[in-house]
This record gives sequence, structure tokens and C-alpha cells, in this order.
Amino acid sequence: MHSVLPVTKKTIAIFLHHPTCSIDSVNGIIRALSTDYHIKIWTNYKVSEDYFESVDLVVFPGGDGDAGVFKKIMKLNSDDFKRFMSRGGKFLGICMGAYWADHYYFDLLKGTRVVQYIKRPRADVKSSYGTTVPVYWRGQQKRMYFYDGPTFVGGDFEVVASYANGDPMAIIQGPLGLIGCHLESESNWYTRKYMQPHWHGGEHHALLNTFITDFLFKERQLRLF
Repeated sequence: MHSVLPVTKKTIAIFLHHPTCSIDSVNGIIRALSTDYHIKIWTNYKVSEDYFESVDLVVFPGGDGDAGVFKKIMKLNSDDFKRFMSRGGKFLGICMGAYWADHYYFDLLKGTRVVQYIKRPRADVKSSYGTTVPVYWRGQQKRMYFYDGPTFVGGDFEVVASYANGDPMAIIQGPLGLIGCHLESESNWYTRKYMQPHWHGGEHHALLNTFITDFLFKERQLRLF
């Protein structure tokens, strides 16, 4: 009889600074991932020198902000985060967090720019507001929560999902996973009557978990029943 060794959970550190990286987005990410991962929260306050030593993935959620806000709130921890990435750490950016991988922020991408989807040719949303958009996720059509999320132009990367016009919605480039839509969205995000039928019932939380496990950690989950 073969024994099954326990699987050690990886640790995810989620950045919180409302509204730039919003409480709603952080709560949704926690709900989606806390069963399978250890969760830590960090903020704009200075972290301890060894904070990231036990961290496998840093998540920057969605929210609202600009370059000036980014520089201010990351000032105390930017060097620690850069060292984490140089040691082989992984990065997940969702909406606002995905923009932060761009040249004007953390400058993590190779040959790729992060741009507003609403300004792209043939984009099916042309202004900034909360809605749902059709998405092709690994060839399957979904409808996902969207609020001025990005797309990705130039360079080499793996496309996990695309918008209706064919632009990338979710990509992997080395240790970076970037997503334009809000897979972490919860039921209270769908309060408008026309959006209520598109509440995913937790399905998109499972997709977010799979995105991390299969594409960032490259470990397909094997569940025992």
C-alpha cells in the first residue's frame, strides 16, 4: 500500500490599499484561493526583512489609481518586492494590478505593453464602467466582470483568454500572470438588473485558482475523493 504524502500549501501575499487595490477585490481573491493556499496581506507600511522569504506568489488586485499613487504607496516596499521577483517569485496582476506590470510601474514585462482595452480597435466596451463582457477562456465562451481592464500588446506570451475582438485578456509571460477581467468578482458586484443573470456562482473563482495552479505554478491539482 502506497502512502500519500501531504501537499504543502504555497503562500500567497495579497497587496491591499483601498481603493487602489480594493477591499472588494482582495475579499474576492481570498474567497477564491484560501482553501488551497496560505494567504498573507501586506500594505503600504514597511514589511519585515524576511516577509517575502516564505511567499511563493504576490497578488496585486484590481482598484483605482494612477502612477503618482503607485509610486507613493509602493515606496517603502518596492526594493523588497524587486528582490522577491529576482529570487524567482511569481506575480499575479488583476485589472489595476495587471497595469502595474507595465513599463511605467514595476517594469516587469519583456517587450509587452499593458494598455486599456476600451481604447483598442473593435473593443466592445468604449468607456470606463462596471459591466460584463464576452470572453473566450481556453476556447470556451464565458461572460466576465469588467471595469476598464487592460489588454496586452507586443512581445511573446501565452494567451489563456481573449476578449471578443481577439485581444488578449489573460496572459502568462514567465513568472507573470496578468488578467484584465475580475475573476474574483462576488455576487454583490452584480447588483444591476441586466448583470444579475451573469453572476458566475463561483465558477470564475475556480478558474482563477486554475490559472494560478496550472499556468503560474505549473502544477495541475490532483484531488482525492
